[in-house]
Amino acid sequence: MKIDTATGHLYASRSVQSSTTARVNPASFSAALTAAAAGVSESVAQGTRQADFTSMTRQEMQDWSNDQIRSGKMSLDEGRPFMAMSMKMPVVGGTGGGLQASSDGERLDFMQKVRAGIEGALSRNDDITRQMLESAMKIMQQSQGETIGVDTRA
Repeated sequence: MKIDTATGHLYASRSVQSSTTARVNPASFSAALTAAAAGVSESVAQGTRQADFTSMTRQEMQDWSNDQIRSGKMSLDEGRPFMAMSMKMPVVGGTGGGLQASSDGERLDFMQKVRAGIEGALSRNDDITRQMLESAMKIMQQSQGETIGVDTRA
């Protein structure tokens, strides 16, 4: 049985070349392939973002934790401390609740915040909070530096 791909609608715009007419110099092909790979890896490196819990906005934390939950990499229970970290509560009393994460561009060290939370839980003998924060710390350490998105503002 012979399948003619030149007549299919997917390949209609392709031209068919004889295998005897298309000769490729292996050295120039290798050089071209290496240059193309370097260009792709450079553009990927420039256009991607990595998780950096030592310098992240509340909105970035919220986006990261939502992505982890949506993708099934993290359960809702595991995501609870990350959602709490992404909220900003006013110091002065008020009935308006927390401030929106998207309106705050401050970069925070969430690793340090979790370490301080663990210390606080230890001083209060709060094993439940300590365990929850230790779990969050483990997740952050495992996820530190992972690609979390592509920067489309290039």
